[in-house]
Amino acid sequence: MTLRIEDYALIGDLQTAALVSATGSVDWLCLPRFDSAACFAALVGNEENGHWRIAPRGAGRCTRRGYVGDSLVLESVWETRTGTVRVLDFMPQRDEAPDLVRIVEGVTGSVEMAATLRLRFDYGSVVPWMRRADGHRVAVAGPDAVWLRSEPQVKTWGQQFSTCSSFTVAAGESVAFLLTWHPSHKSRPPLIDPHESLRHTLEDWTAWASVCGYRGPYREAVVRSLITLKALTYAPTGGIVAAPTTSLPEELGGVRNWDYRFCWLRDSALTLGSLVSAGYHEEAAAWRDWLLRAVAGDPADLQIMYGIAGERRLPEFEVEWLGGYGGAVPVRVGNEAATQLQLDVYGEVIDSLFVCRQAGLPAERHAWNIQLSLLGFLESTWRQPDEGLWEVRGPRRHFVHSKVMAWAAADRAVRTLETDRSLPGEAARWRAMRDEVHREVCEKGYDPVRNTFTQSYGSEELDAATLLIPHVGFLPGDDPRVLGTIEAVRRELAVGPLVRRYSTAGAGVDGLPGGEGTFLACSFWLTDALCMAGRHEEARELFEQLLALRNDVGLLSEEYDPAAERLLGNYPQAFSHIGLVNTALALARHDEAG
Repeated sequence: MTLRIEDYALIGDLQTAALVSATGSVDWLCLPRFDSAACFAALVGNEENGHWRIAPRGAGRCTRRGYVGDSLVLESVWETRTGTVRVLDFMPQRDEAPDLVRIVEGVTGSVEMAATLRLRFDYGSVVPWMRRADGHRVAVAGPDAVWLRSEPQVKTWGQQFSTCSSFTVAAGESVAFLLTWHPSHKSRPPLIDPHESLRHTLEDWTAWASVCGYRGPYREAVVRSLITLKALTYAPTGGIVAAPTTSLPEELGGVRNWDYRFCWLRDSALTLGSLVSAGYHEEAAAWRDWLLRAVAGDPADLQIMYGIAGERRLPEFEVEWLGGYGGAVPVRVGNEAATQLQLDVYGEVIDSLFVCRQAGLPAERHAWNIQLSLLGFLESTWRQPDEGLWEVRGPRRHFVHSKVMAWAAADRAVRTLETDRSLPGEAARWRAMRDEVHREVCEKGYDPVRNTFTQSYGSEELDAATLLIPHVGFLPGDDPRVLGTIEAVRRELAVGPLVRRYSTAGAGVDGLPGGEGTFLACSFWLTDALCMAGRHEEARELFEQLLALRNDVGLLSEEYDPAAERLLGNYPQAFSHIGLVNTALALARHDEAG
């Protein structure tokens, strides 16, 4: 039976990540990077596509689980008839090679354990050749090699192209398993001490979490979201992936299944705002630097997303041998939305760099020249239709959010030049552009009869992205048009506290069949809009309802199905956790203001 998305927890080493189920199975892991081919792909297929389970023999779900303190070390506990055992899962930050460590500890009594390792490289399609070497198991196929060892050694045997183990742990005893990947043409990397690695991993995460400057009533949720955001960071470059998974469906059994293991420019301003406000300037600077490298070049070639090292080519294809999560096919690798025209990203890049400047991050002189180049291109193209924030695969439209972000780009340029007169630039030119965009959006993107901004010019459809209008400063939070938009969104797109991005009924704007769940980031945007409208207690109540949707280890996916009462979409989702952090910080600012 397919486990729910919320039945999984995240572990990672800041270069890749794994999902561990409540039954003790690692069902998703890409090595050596977030965007590498998976060696465990049971999440979007079945056990034959690769997994690694360690649990008491015959047991199902663990009795309880959680992260150890403010860390990314997962503790799963089983209480059995003969005793209690816990498994600690983590990935230490690597010196050379990625390691997945699983430490089994006896707590009370004596428990018989069973382990099954089924490695399948290239998204579950390649069965490696297994052999023994130096007392270890070694799996090799093409460019990939994986070493499995245990301390102390336990009996292992091959069975149906899998490696199986059986052992017993009594109270006070432990067995550590280590899985290490390296390129098959190289020699085995140095062995790590599992218990020493556990100590260092706990210390590193605890020290990192202690930097968080938020001390409000939602600190636990904020810190867990920040840890998740850090875990989605590719440390060598500073890029932050939207999620570590691909093709977890936006509708159960549906076709809206996408690869999210890339870095979206749309996330940049909101991410930088949350990192800076929480006190993580080093991470913000690394993300800013990744952004500058990725967008460098001809502004006409600006993409909406890039690879974790800034790669531009993200070709999309279907992995036909995988049956999909819960039967939701196709399973996709790559994302052809990278080739779309989304004019809002110009505003998001410029707004991101403005946030960095305001936060006092060390300035990069060439960053302003890049912004001037982007502005020059946007000045000549903002009147065009585009695919918009949501990457619709239908006809291009004049999306209101795209125009609002064009306004934001010009606005940030004006404000930057007004505060730093040493910079080159024509404030009057960008001020004129800002005013023109503002007039056009208010004339063509606003429905005076319904008192709401619409999704696109001349459309009657709504879009939750218009809730960001006060956030970017296009209009004040208490402007009647903003208040009208809030009410219209709640009336037409909301399901209780949850908000859909837009309507997928009928032919739909996105050119895709089926529907999707409510979008969690949009739900946080509604909370923020209520807060900016002065409706703080209403915002707080809504925020606490959203917090209740987190799973038992504090994680959120992209979407939520209010009918089935379960998470949907790729997981865990950076955009959702960014929304949580920003809303908590907004409520804190209100509390501090009295």
